Amino acid sequence: MLVDGERVLGAYVAFYSQRRVDDRMENFCNLSAWCVLEPYRSHGLRLLRAMLAQEGYTFTDLSPSGNVVPLNARLNFQHLDTATALVPNWPWPRLGKRLRIVSDPATIEKSLKGRDLQIYRDHAGAPAAYHLAVIEDGECCYVMFRRDSRKRLRLFASILHVGNPDLFQRVARHVYSHLLTHHGILVTLAETRVVCSRPRYSILLASPRPKMFRSSRVSSSQVDYLYSELTCVPW
Repeated sequence: MLVDGERVLGAYVAFYSQRRVDDRMENFCNLSAWCVLEPYRSHGLRLLRAMLAQEGYTFTDLSPSGNVVPLNARLNFQHLDTATALVPNWPWPRLGKRLRIVSDPATIEKSLKGRDLQIYRDHAGAPAAYHLAVIEDGECCYVMFRRDSRKRLRLFASILHVGNPDLFQRVARHVYSHLLTHHGILVTLAETRVVCSRPRYSILLASPRPKMFRSSRVSSSQVDYLYSELTCVPW
């Protein structure tokens, strides 16, 4: 906080988590809302410098506003590859019973194992996270997404996590269809780094939204969108 006596003049919100990366535990700090009262904006940078002065953290900024991006770059933040495909959510028929897509919490709990089960349990109550288990012939893929707005139109889903990319690639069109028929979402935004391939019948966005990170121990491929404002803050 930026304070004057008992008066709060500004705040920088962050989400903290401890994550396993390879064979070690790493501390993450996800930078979120940064607000300072207009007359005190010149002091706002003190909040950011205090945040970054914390030792032993990987810092992520997953929704930096336009003027924050160049500031982050000057402070040694790097850009994540956010190449994003826009996918129309067409309705696709599902033939037979080999494929199921479920959102019931009890069924998801029974279907997931290991790391994905832990991720689900950690995010089951996260306000911005929606969860699906895609099951085909005993194989399961955990999918987490959020609802997003573009130009004030709340018609989009953004994929945040795919637990089994190989299965997802085989059944992705049915997942997009499910988002349409069960959630009323017309379009999916799928970052290729998250879904591991460009979806069929998609259009690559010319200017995807930036996401940035700063770390001396974690590479860009080890940064994901879990335990962050993207799962915790709807907008």
